[in-house]
Amino acid sequence: MPKHYRPAGKKKEGNAAKYITRTKAVNYLQVSLAIFRKLCILKGVFPRQPKKKVEGNHKTYYHMKDIAFIAHDPLIEKFRQIKVHRKKVKKAIAKKNRDLADRLLNRPPTYKLDKLVLERYPTFVDALRDLDDCLTMVHLFAALPAVDGERVEVKRIHNCRRLSHEWQAYISRTHSLRKTFISVKGIYYQAEVQGQKITWLTPHALQQVLTDDVDFNVMLSFLEFYETLLGFVNFKLYHSINVNYPPILDPRLEALAAELYALCRYMATGSGRVIGNSESGGAIKEKEDENNNASSKADESELRLAQLQHQLPANEPGALMHLVEESTAVDTDDDETKECKSLFKNLKFYLSREVPRESLLFIIPAFGGTVSWEGEGAPFNEVDEDVTHQIVDRPTQSHVFLSREYVQPQWVFDCVNARIILPTEGYLVGRVPPPHLSPFVDNDAEGYVPEYAETIKRLQAAARNEILPLPGDEDLDNSLVAAMMDRTESNEAAEKKMKLEMLEKQYHDELKMEIDGVTFSNLSNKKADKSPDTMDKDDTKSYHEEDEKNQAEKDSADISTALMSRKKLGLYKAIEEAQKNGGANVVGELPPDLLCLISGSLREAGDSVRFHAVCQT
Repeated sequence: MPKHYRPAGKKKEGNAAKYITRTKAVNYLQVSLAIFRKLCILKGVFPRQPKKKVEGNHKTYYHMKDIAFIAHDPLIEKFRQIKVHRKKVKKAIAKKNRDLADRLLNRPPTYKLDKLVLERYPTFVDALRDLDDCLTMVHLFAALPAVDGERVEVKRIHNCRRLSHEWQAYISRTHSLRKTFISVKGIYYQAEVQGQKITWLTPHALQQVLTDDVDFNVMLSFLEFYETLLGFVNFKLYHSINVNYPPILDPRLEALAAELYALCRYMATGSGRVIGNSESGGAIKEKEDENNNASSKADESELRLAQLQHQLPANEPGALMHLVEESTAVDTDDDETKECKSLFKNLKFYLSREVPRESLLFIIPAFGGTVSWEGEGAPFNEVDEDVTHQIVDRPTQSHVFLSREYVQPQWVFDCVNARIILPTEGYLVGRVPPPHLSPFVDNDAEGYVPEYAETIKRLQAAARNEILPLPGDEDLDNSLVAAMMDRTESNEAAEKKMKLEMLEKQYHDELKMEIDGVTFSNLSNKKADKSPDTMDKDDTKSYHEEDEKNQAEKDSADISTALMSRKKLGLYKAIEEAQKNGGANVVGELPPDLLCLISGSLREAGDSVRFHAVCQT
């Protein structure tokens, strides 16, 4: 008898005993394929790839332990009850027993996924690590149209919108946002919560169309678990900053679709800050005393609504600033959080109606700024004199306030990624903004560093050295940074240059005298007649005069080139390089329009010498 012989009817061994096909698993659990798929999604069971596929390569395999794990779960019994309930409702409607059908529809079997969350994520850090897909899915369904009759229920979309805003309010309140990037798919965000980096994607604020190419039943199964998971995570995070959960929002702001702003105000109040006055509190007590004797339910409901609205902070200008102000708790922020907290400090933003309001209302407070928008429920209006930046996304601006900067939305995202306040000249209204660089790409590892990335690095280095570059052209910033070099190095360079020029001048003088036929004896007699002190004084005086003249010419050239635009400076440098390489007639070969452009820039800069030189050519 062979060593591995197994008699018929005996227990299986190896891969045949460890793995089972999907069809056999469905028959083993006695459920339909749709319920089996939903159970696998909720329990976190996924197909396996055994080394040896006993039943064939075209079949899907599951581990036998996973199937036994599903079989012993109480959730499978709930699904069987739901299936029986649907049959009862269908049978009552077929028998035209409408009363029985209504009673059955009003008492459907329900289930909760609370234990599944604890089962799959034993610790809170495990839940945070697996939150990327959860947040992306919830934000996706929050952007879908809430229309009755569609494949997604309206209450499900409203719940996703509520959960996403609660998450964003916490990230903004704790200044945990680190990176952001605008792409074709949507807007990427990365936050750091309790040492875990969480990245998610939110779709653009556009009209979404439900396509037939997507199986929404599978996506709704994932969403059902993700809603429960994100609810538990928000509960834990809110209690970590001493804020009650779930939050109570102002119904007026909810009606105006300003849930995120309402959440910000609620969190500012819940963390120990009350933005009201004592008079409003006294008025509430008087109203309570007056309405205690009221017997009608309508009056009680109105009183409750008044109490709710007065408990919330007043909608006064700058109320959103309390979102980013220091809380009463002990300051335990790290250096990166403090840097993010003070990026937009003392800056006041106003959003025009055409910009993406939701994303900017999330980003700007997360980095210490105050923000308002065009519409009802805003904390301050457009004519506020304290506004420093207005975000617009249109080709022209009709009315302009001279006390503020008008920039495109990309400026906010680039400032967040660079962690500095970038110059606004490249982001003005009507201009093509600089390239939007992704903070998730390592340029050194890729082997290519974009030009604008190098500019941002220079600005960051200047900010670290407490050198504040003026808003202007990029070359002007570079010249200002270069002008702040160490004084000792510049003095050493000047001394070396002076010695080299003296030796070169001496060589040219001796060469000239040799050509003129002056002998060494005559030269020595002339030197003897003239005292050494006089010679030294003459040489020193002539050298200093020549040095001062060269320095004046160099300073005027630097000032003129610093005031040029990038295009004119490039043309001017090209002409100088060509002349140095021997092309003396290169100016004459240029088109007349380019010559006029260069001469005009030199005339504006005040460089008269170079202007006349260009005109003569």
